Amino acid sequence: MENHIVDLHLSDRATRQKWQQFLESLGIHNFSDAEVDKIDFTLGLLDEQGQLVGTGSAAGNVLKYIGVCNKEAVPGARFNAIVSALTNRLFQEHRFHLFVFTKARYSASFQHLGFKELAHSDAAFLETGDPNVDDYLAAVPRVDGQATKKVAGIVMNANPFTNGHRYLVEQAAKENDLVYVFVVNTDLSLFKTSERFELVKAGTADLKNVIVVDGGDYMVSYATFPAYFLESADQTIRYQTTLDARVFRDTIAPALNIKTRYVGSEPLSRTTGIYNQVLQQELPPKVALKIIERKTATNGNYITATEVRKCINDDNLDAIVGLVPATTQKFVEDHVAILQERIKEGMNINGN
Repeated sequence: MENHIVDLHLSDRATRQKWQQFLESLGIHNFSDAEVDKIDFTLGLLDEQGQLVGTGSAAGNVLKYIGVCNKEAVPGARFNAIVSALTNRLFQEHRFHLFVFTKARYSASFQHLGFKELAHSDAAFLETGDPNVDDYLAAVPRVDGQATKKVAGIVMNANPFTNGHRYLVEQAAKENDLVYVFVVNTDLSLFKTSERFELVKAGTADLKNVIVVDGGDYMVSYATFPAYFLESADQTIRYQTTLDARVFRDTIAPALNIKTRYVGSEPLSRTTGIYNQVLQQELPPKVALKIIERKTATNGNYITATEVRKCINDDNLDAIVGLVPATTQKFVEDHVAILQERIKEGMNINGN
């Protein structure tokens, strides 16, 4: 009966308690609803006595809450059994490209099972399956003679694309031969990924040296980064942004000859402020970081996507004029009912 895999239904209070106690015994302590509610399914590994000796969960294509007790077991056998069971289940669901965020000391164990490490700090970020990062980069458009050109990169959520975002792109476009704008891929924003991507394209269409690219799975969003093995919110932000910066610095930038990354100054958001600090620590000297002073509206206030979303929520579309390009304005006016319905349904309107 060794290596007997079962489904653990965490909606059952007793099962969740037993699962949580097991993981706590292994040093995992973060079981906030924000973490657990993202789980799609959880597997358990039972020993011959029916005791829980291993577990792992999946949220989308991310593996999380993996833990095993190796007492009286062949080293690595239970870990291999759980990870293999998780990947097999996900493959059955036609999810062939998987990620894991884990403590750095467990990275080698995942690599033995075919995962490739994309970056590590005290935490590690790994992937397996197809399409992988090489496939992603191969699909990014290039220009002739790119290796000799001055190339910059910008990563933005653009929820939605504002005149502040536009100003940042304009500054980069003036100072470089080519600018890549990577749009973070997450449908947990008020504006869906496809909508934000099209708004950025439409809002920069006249800038001929700008290429807008879907960030795919490699511009990691705060929404998908698991914090269950970390102790504090600040630690979560720093771990995630460090991994994100290192993937960009060591994998994305060299492949595309990106020498400078542009960001806006961040006087308002503590999270983004920490992100800028981490980028400053991690990117140079391989990739320069240029911080552009955030653009202000005619009233002197900083232009933010947060303010635009608040105007949508308040049904005050007149106040958006001057905050967004005409292309974003038209989209909001044409889709205001849908956007307001998303907000009523609980869609988070925070974050740029």
